[in-house]
Amino acid sequence: MITAFLPCRAGSERVPGKNTKMFSGIKGGLLEVKLNQLLQARLIDRIVVSTNDQEVIDIAKSIDKNIIIDRRPEHLATSATSTDELINYVPSIIKEGHVLWTHVTSPFLTNKVYDQAISTYLKEIETSKYDSLMSVNKIQSFLWNKEGSINYDREVEKWPRTQTISELFEINSGIFLNAVENYNIYGDRIGKKPFMFESEGYASFDIDWPQDFKLGEMIYKTLNEL
Repeated sequence: MITAFLPCRAGSERVPGKNTKMFSGIKGGLLEVKLNQLLQARLIDRIVVSTNDQEVIDIAKSIDKNIIIDRRPEHLATSATSTDELINYVPSIIKEGHVLWTHVTSPFLTNKVYDQAISTYLKEIETSKYDSLMSVNKIQSFLWNKEGSINYDREVEKWPRTQTISELFEINSGIFLNAVENYNIYGDRIGKKPFMFESEGYASFDIDWPQDFKLGEMIYKTLNEL
């Protein structure tokens, strides 16, 4: 069983009302966009919305009565709550199967992308080469820290072709897929050997700041006018 876990706490600080404020003319905002995407995914069996926000609850119930609402305890829904604390909470509400952890802030992760990720995950864990999956952005460009380049050797070539630079991966927090059993064993939303599921195009877009929200609206509107 694949359960989508969608955390939506009240009190976003960087983008106030981020989960539910109108987005590109959609009254239920990013939450409505995301729930419709999850509902359309063929391989998702159920959806759990974890929240302390009554507006989130009202919107979710209006979209589909089968969406499961987890009224998250307030001590796990503050800006001080760590991701690790929330991870450890998940197995108390999802007891079996596999958890697809996602966020409303990835409005271009469509039902097709979710189905592709789940299919990949189920195939890869059968081989035992990987035990989980997370979505990433592949980075193959000139990256430095304060000491210098970190993914190429300037003693060999100062400005190599980017195609030859070692690949690095940025976790974009769009998808984490893991068995409930691994949550209990490792206390993590990935296992020890996660498969790097590369997001392509707009699927990698994440809304974190007010300017991201505005840009996301423009992209969404343009894509839905095509």
